Amino acid sequence: MATLAQSSTNKYWTYALWLALFTIFYNLLEGLISIFFGISDEALTLFGFGVDSFIEVMSGIGILAMVLRIRGNPDTPHSLRSQFEKTALRITGTSFYLLIAGLAVTAIYNLFTAHKPATTLPGLIISVISIAVMWLLVMGKRKVGNALNSSPILADANCTMVCIYMSVVLLASSLIYELTGFGFVDSIGALGLIYFSYNEGKESFEKAAGIEDCCEDENCESKS
Repeated sequence: MATLAQSSTNKYWTYALWLALFTIFYNLLEGLISIFFGISDEALTLFGFGVDSFIEVMSGIGILAMVLRIRGNPDTPHSLRSQFEKTALRITGTSFYLLIAGLAVTAIYNLFTAHKPATTLPGLIISVISIAVMWLLVMGKRKVGNALNSSPILADANCTMVCIYMSVVLLASSLIYELTGFGFVDSIGALGLIYFSYNEGKESFEKAAGIEDCCEDENCESKS
């Protein structure tokens, strides 16, 4: 039974590895394409969406580093594994806070300059593809995170969920502007994303602090 359980665990760590790799490479490609068309079409929302893709890459790299360390050392002591998870959580939390800064700057700029989103075919196509791909990633990460009882992987799933919300904002801003001419819908949507990102970033750091407290308690017990 122990061998079967270990085999199942190893399988899920392998899934986690491929999910992290896909997250990194997909978002690198999506970010480069979005920034290119955002600049060429002067579409600020699309440009900001591309920047967010690179923030998702940062979170993915943190998860990848954690997975590689744990998979490469299957007999890793619990205290050392907790250090890997704590680092991954802090990287994801930092990613959320960087996203907040980017969203805030973009929203303020849009409001003060009365900038209106440019409706572009690339923006519409990218947002639709992103919603579909990111949704599959969220489902996969949540399944693996729950199976491994991994807070960092679940936090990374929430980071990917924010990308879905941003894709919806990008899609909606283009469509609503096309239909009504109301150009501030992306700034309004950014406020909701900032609130969600702050809560998720704060929770990531709180989970990292909780892991650290558990490690300290274990050290105390082992010393006594």
